[in-house]
Amino acid sequence: MSSRRPNVLCVVRRILWGTVAFAVVAIAFGWALRDGPFAPKTPPVATGPASLGIGGPFALTDQTGRAVTERDFRGRPMAVFFGFTHCPDICPTTLGEFAAYMETLGPDADRMHWVFITVDPERDTPEHLARYLTLFDARVRGLTGTEAQAAQAARSIRVAFRRVPLEGGGYTMDHTASTFLLDAQGRFAGTIDFHEPDAVAVEKLRGLLRAPAR
Repeated sequence: MSSRRPNVLCVVRRILWGTVAFAVVAIAFGWALRDGPFAPKTPPVATGPASLGIGGPFALTDQTGRAVTERDFRGRPMAVFFGFTHCPDICPTTLGEFAAYMETLGPDADRMHWVFITVDPERDTPEHLARYLTLFDARVRGLTGTEAQAAQAARSIRVAFRRVPLEGGGYTMDHTASTFLLDAQGRFAGTIDFHEPDAVAVEKLRGLLRAPAR
């Protein structure tokens, strides 16, 4: 029995040293992936049609009956949300948040365009939009048009929506719930997610207002 004990101790030592060596290699490899030469580079922030295609052309009608295009919103940053007036929760909540952001921003809120584009133009006529938006803030501009125009506007911002039939007749709309932020030249500058903390959303808006013209 005693003649085999040194071999056992040798095996134990090898296992221990192998474990230590593996740990050293793992730590070094982790450093290389996280902080070293193999660390992934932070991708640049996308800033417009050349990168994401967000911020393209559209032609719509506002709640006063005036025809507008994307060019009417150049010169000031833009917060744009796609929804519909028969929406039970997401849309009125988001428009209420718009009003709260404006109050927090104070006079700076007037340096932005605040836009609500309907994905349900069949029911959301200019007159109906005008009545609906009085529930929130007069600075929110409502846009509608034909179904083809609404679809083109949604494509220009990369917004998805679809009509969903309801039992017993009628329909509702599924749609992207984020607010899209565009800079003064109409280039994509980020999003505000639904129910994002107000402090985070307002800081994004302030950053957009501080951004130099490019």
